[in-house]
Amino acid sequence: MRRKMLTAPLAAVAALAMLAACSTDPALDDPATTESAEDPAAEEPAEGEGEEAEEGSSDDWFDQAVFDTQYDQRSATFEGDPNAPHLQYIDGPMTDTSEFAAEGPHKVCFSNASISNPWRQTGWITMNEQLKVLQESGVISEMETRDAQDDDNTQIADIDYFINEGNCDAFVISPSSTAALTPAVERACDTGLPVVVFDRGVETDCATTFIHPIGGYAWGIDTAEFLVDNLEEGDKVVALRILPGVDVLEHRWAAAEKIFSENGIEAVDYFTGADPTEIKKIISDELATGDVQGVWMDAGDGAVAAIEAFEDAGVDYPVMTGEDEMSFLRKWEDTGLTGLAPVYSNFQWRTPLLALEMIFAGEEVPTEWVLPQTPITEAERADFLAANEGMPDGHYAKFGGEDLPGYPQVWQDRVIP
Repeated sequence: MRRKMLTAPLAAVAALAMLAACSTDPALDDPATTESAEDPAAEEPAEGEGEEAEEGSSDDWFDQAVFDTQYDQRSATFEGDPNAPHLQYIDGPMTDTSEFAAEGPHKVCFSNASISNPWRQTGWITMNEQLKVLQESGVISEMETRDAQDDDNTQIADIDYFINEGNCDAFVISPSSTAALTPAVERACDTGLPVVVFDRGVETDCATTFIHPIGGYAWGIDTAEFLVDNLEEGDKVVALRILPGVDVLEHRWAAAEKIFSENGIEAVDYFTGADPTEIKKIISDELATGDVQGVWMDAGDGAVAAIEAFEDAGVDYPVMTGEDEMSFLRKWEDTGLTGLAPVYSNFQWRTPLLALEMIFAGEEVPTEWVLPQTPITEAERADFLAANEGMPDGHYAKFGGEDLPGYPQVWQDRVIP
């Protein structure tokens, strides 16, 4: 299908993109690695799981200026070595960090939203391998980490603990959510120490640098355009969404829904809670009422369950978008379906510590550090499968840790630090 051309004037402001978790797998196995209390509410199912999403709800999340910015950034030229994508960035304003120049080693205090899913666990392993390198080189003495287990109040308390303790040389913060964490991040900035925010954003520009891939709109654009190009007007797409209210997930769907509606694709979306059983039921119910030509996902967790529902029904595979999680890449290859693996650049977990290395040396860093975010196509799939042979299904192909000392064993063993 030939999609309609989307006119996208260059926006005047850069986007603040917030990363989302990619599944709901169990959290940290070893309580000794975190000092935060477990939140009982974290085990409760998200509101709306397994239910058809409200029609038109994406309107509340759509921002044309941010859509336009991320549309253009997908084809931007990135500064730096393509062989080190975790250090690449889109040219833009730089932050002078000369005031932070100091001899090492330095203590880093890391407030993490969670490691409650395979995407975050993969990144956490990579981050710890990068930490070892910087410890050996004398840049970082230690990284004290507090894990909020996806609870805003816990993470706010964690950040305040670090501030009140007074033993940090720098803060790294991966926020659990945007608005709720903004005041705590501002309090960290008020200490006068370097603050690196990554993964999801906050509603303040006080951080020394904010690190993230292009964003949720870019994901939605890449995936929806792929489906439109491989389907016919009037075809039906089932959109599988993890849960409502998470900015980056809502942005993914808002962008995709816009493109589907402009190109005559019938799209119905459901919240699944990333539950494979629920995903299978949704697909099976839709197939019982008629043909489904496409499947769109706001994260690849559960993609295999969706494919298996088509197999169980004995019908043709759909055109489908998943993610660069190994389970989807392997199933995609086995089935031969028409697919795309969008990426949310897991290698970004290295970048905050390398940014601190630059900051402690007094070097400029991008004020908003926008990393590459490029989907894996069918032509590239075999290369990524070969490069990640022996990795567990929950591993992410673009993890970016191949040059770190523990490769490949620590990712294969998947022992969460």
